[in-house]
Amino acid sequence: MSLQSAASAIGAALLQQDYPPVAFHFSVSIGVLPLPFDTSFQEVSGLELQMETEELEEGGENRFVHRLPKGVKQGKLSLKRGIAPLTSPLLIWCKATLEGGLTLPIQPLPVLVQLRDEQGLPRRIWICENAYPVRWEIESFNSTKNEAAIEQIELAYQYSMRML
Repeated sequence: MSLQSAASAIGAALLQQDYPPVAFHFSVSIGVLPLPFDTSFQEVSGLELQMETEELEEGGENRFVHRLPKGVKQGKLSLKRGIAPLTSPLLIWCKATLEGGLTLPIQPLPVLVQLRDEQGLPRRIWICENAYPVRWEIESFNSTKNEAAIEQIELAYQYSMRML
């Protein structure tokens, strides 16, 4: 095998290697397709699963403690963005849920989070089922900083699945 063909084979292998995706190219869709709303966010966090355990001490066996699984706990999806106008469908949904005093039923919606590659194609996809707003925060205003006014919306969800 020549040096040139070896270099070509290495180059082809490197092109097919699955590099870790970058974390700054993502999209969020809230609601049912084809009409998802408010998909522009600065930051998304809270895609988290944690197995809760219960400790059980066995009588007469002092070398260890049994940790028994109880269930899987979901995080809260946190979305940060610049403050949106009152006509924003996401804002209308949050206001109806959080300011409504539970006089109306809560409308849970699916949330789709996609991590995209440089061509805009999805590399990883998570779906959070039956999400609804549980917290809405406007970050503090500060006259000494030159930053956009930010709102943070936290969504509780029933469960999440990684689709891709």
